[in-house]
Amino acid sequence: MEFEFDEDQRLLQRLVRETVAKSRSQPPDQLWATYLELGWLEAPPVELAIALEELGYAADPTPFLATATWFAPLAGRLPSGSGTGVFDGTGRFVLDADRADEIALLTRDGVRIVTGPELGAARVDIFDPTLHAAHVEVPDLVPGIPDLALMGLAISTVGSCRRILDLAVAHVKERVQFDVPIGSFQAVKHKAADMYVAIERARALAYFSALTIAEDDPRRGRAASMAKAAAGECQRIVFRNGFQLFGAMGFTWENELQIHLKRAKAGDLLLGTAAVHRRALLEKTRQVQEKTRQVQEKARQERERSGPQRRRSGPDRETSGQEGAVAG
Repeated sequence: MEFEFDEDQRLLQRLVRETVAKSRSQPPDQLWATYLELGWLEAPPVELAIALEELGYAADPTPFLATATWFAPLAGRLPSGSGTGVFDGTGRFVLDADRADEIALLTRDGVRIVTGPELGAARVDIFDPTLHAAHVEVPDLVPGIPDLALMGLAISTVGSCRRILDLAVAHVKERVQFDVPIGSFQAVKHKAADMYVAIERARALAYFSALTIAEDDPRRGRAASMAKAAAGECQRIVFRNGFQLFGAMGFTWENELQIHLKRAKAGDLLLGTAAVHRRALLEKTRQVQEKTRQVQEKARQERERSGPQRRRSGPDRETSGQEGAVAG
């Protein structure tokens, strides 16, 4: 399986990065119109992950993530405008449900599409003021989280963590203590290195999840849970170390760091924390092991049943041959 970007993918990465950097000061509606015009929503899973990572890096305020990874996999199409999906069985903290033009609902009777005004979900206050979430009160909801939704949250969280690391590294290079930059201290270097390792691990698993989705690999469900768990664990390390390297000023509203800290934390909490997905992975492993044990036990029982028959059949054939010789 190829883990390096090809030339077209690297070009897309540069395009998204440059576009987002140039238009960060624009209001969300104008940003959203730009994304629609560029056609990023139609990208296949790996290319979509590339776009989502860069949007996560910039703490994108548009409904791109919910539209591409919450609505589209559930509805099987892109919405007319923006969209989101309800598929966790509870309808709690649904991303962008307060401003989506269309909402896909996973119910006992299948997927039902309703308009945002028809549903009338009200935005709820959360710790990240740049993120939209709402509770959806609809009967007969059932759980069935798409793999693409988990992958999207994972790679977006990785993007947020990359931004936290970049801000922290820039700060420790400039912050002087004892007449030297604090980045020269070994303890500070270790914290930055731990952040980098956690990000690279989570990033690799997120792109592996995108690859399995693109190839419809049977491991896609497991890969999506692995990616979400790794991203959650990554944000904990990056949040703790990044905050500590900045000191108290890192969580003031005047500092950009607090935006990305909150966005990374939200990425872990939405659709299950790292602990939830680790338990899910353990349960899947247990089920596979139990199924393997049952198959092996069945094969052993069949061997035991067929063994005595083969042993009896040998002497019978030999006796029949001797009787034939005597008769001759």
